[in-house]
Amino acid sequence: MASLSLKNWQDCKEELAAAGVKLPAYDAGAVKAAGMEQPVWMHFGGGNLYRAFHAQIANELANKGLLDRGVVVAETFRPFTLDEVYAPYNYDILQVVMNADGTLDENLIAVTAGGCFANSQRPEDLARAKRYFESSELQLVTFTITEKGYSLRDAAGELMGYVKAELEAGPDAAASSMGIVASLLLARFNAGAAPIAMVSTDNFSQNGARFREAILTVARGWQDNGHVGQDFVDYVSDESRVSFPWSMIDRITPNPSPETEAALKEQGWSDLDLIRTSGPTFAGFANTEACHYLVIEDSFPNGRPALDAGGVILCDRQTAERADTMKVTACLNPLHTCLAVFGCLLGYDRIWKEMENADLASLVHHLGYDEDLPVVVDPEVIDPQSFIDELTGERLVNKSLPDAPQRIATDTSQKVAIRYGHTLNAYLADGKDVSGLTYIPLTIAGWLRYLMGVGDDGKPFECSPDPLLSELQAHVSGLELGSVDAEAIHAAAEPILSNTEIFTLDLYSVGLGEKIEGFLGEMLAGTGAVAATIHKYL
Repeated sequence: MASLSLKNWQDCKEELAAAGVKLPAYDAGAVKAAGMEQPVWMHFGGGNLYRAFHAQIANELANKGLLDRGVVVAETFRPFTLDEVYAPYNYDILQVVMNADGTLDENLIAVTAGGCFANSQRPEDLARAKRYFESSELQLVTFTITEKGYSLRDAAGELMGYVKAELEAGPDAAASSMGIVASLLLARFNAGAAPIAMVSTDNFSQNGARFREAILTVARGWQDNGHVGQDFVDYVSDESRVSFPWSMIDRITPNPSPETEAALKEQGWSDLDLIRTSGPTFAGFANTEACHYLVIEDSFPNGRPALDAGGVILCDRQTAERADTMKVTACLNPLHTCLAVFGCLLGYDRIWKEMENADLASLVHHLGYDEDLPVVVDPEVIDPQSFIDELTGERLVNKSLPDAPQRIATDTSQKVAIRYGHTLNAYLADGKDVSGLTYIPLTIAGWLRYLMGVGDDGKPFECSPDPLLSELQAHVSGLELGSVDAEAIHAAAEPILSNTEIFTLDLYSVGLGEKIEGFLGEMLAGTGAVAATIHKYL
C-alpha cells in the first residue's frame, strides 16, 4: 500500500498521482508567497464550506493560470481552525468528493496562502489584515461566517449589549465579526478609499443586503459616538465603491466523517485523522458532494478574478436573488430543515437514512413540490423543477454523503424566517390564503416539538446549538410528552409563533397559529406520536 501524506505531499507526488489524486498544476510555493505578500482575494470563515468549495474555485483558477496569488483565510472569533486545522498542513486541503456510486474523487488544493486571526487578541495578525485591506490590490473578500455572524440585534430587535458597548468604544475596540470587518474597511478608507467587493456567500436570502445593513449599523453607530465622520459612512454606503453583492451558494458539505476517514486510511493516507471539537469536526480533508452551485451578482468595483472560469454563475442582482430565493426558501433549505428536526426527533444520524423512511421522503416531497414550488419565480440560470428533482432524486439519497440532521438543525431559529416565513409572505403577496397549507405548519410544529429535547421514543436528546435555544426552550418547558393540554400548548407556542423577529410575521394573524398548535398537540400524545402524526397527514 502506498504511503500518502498531505503534510508532505510534495515528496510523494508519484504515489498520489498513482492513487488518482488530482494535483496542482501551478507552482504552489510561488502562489502562496504572492498571496501572503498581498492577496487579491481574502476569505473570512475558514470552515468546511470554504475548504470544500471556495478553495476549489480558487484552485481551478490557479490551475488555468488565472490566479497567481493565493487566498488568505481570516478568522475573527477564534483562531482554532487556523492553528489546528490549516497550519499543520501548510494550509493545504484534500477535497474529497463523495459520489453516489461510492467512489471518491480526491483533489489536492494548495491555493490557500495562509491565514490571520483578525482580532486584537493577536495584534500582529490584525495589523497584517489591515495592511491587506489598505492595499488597492485587494479586490474582493468572501465570507462564510454563518447567518448569526451578521446578527447585531436580539429577538426583540434591540442592539445586543456587546454591540452597544462596541459602538460606544469605537473601532479600536472592535471585537465582533461585523465590528472587525467595519474597522478593516475604515483602514482601507483612511488609506485612500479604494473600491472593494464584500461578498457574503452565507446561506440566507438577500445576504448582501443584510451584510451591508450590518456594516452601516456599525459605521453609523461609530459616527453617533464621534469616532468616524460622515465621509466614512458615505464610503461604505456607496456601492460603486464598497459593494455587497447578493449570492446563492449550494453544496452540501457535512463535517468530515469517520466513514471518509476510514476510506482514506484504507487508501494509505497517514495523516488525515479527524480533529474533534465541541462544535464542528475538522480534518485535513473536506468531504462534500459533487453537485454545487454558486451564483453571485456581478458587482465588483475594483475588478475580480475570472470567477466564471471556476464555475461561478455571474449575473445581475435580480437573477441572483431569484436563484437564492428558489433554493433557500423553496427547493432545498426548507426540506433540509424539515428532515433535520424530524430526524433528530426520530433518532436518525444520517439524512440518507431518513430518505429511506417512506413517510419522511413523502413529507419533504409534498413540502417542496406542493407548497414551496408553486410560489417560486424562475431565476432562468437554474431551472427550479430540475433543481428539486436533482435534490430529492440524487442528492438527499446519496448514501456516500455522511450528512447528519443534527448539523442541519444548528441555528434553526435564525433560519425559519427565510425557509418558511418567506414562502408564507409570497402566498400572501399573491392574495392567497395560507390557512389551507399543511406541510409548512406541520414542520413548524415539528420544530416546537424538537425544542423539548425529547425524542419520539420518550428519551432525551441534545438539541443542536442555537443562539435562541435557552429562550425558546424556556417557552416549551411546560410541555410534557403524553399530556395534551391545550392551554399549556398555547402558552408555549404563542410567544414563538407570534414573534415577527423569528418568522417575519405573526403566524396567528394569518390563520396558522392555531393549526400549528393542533399539530403540536397530536405530536405530544405519547411515544410514537410524531411518526404517527406525519403519517396521518400524508
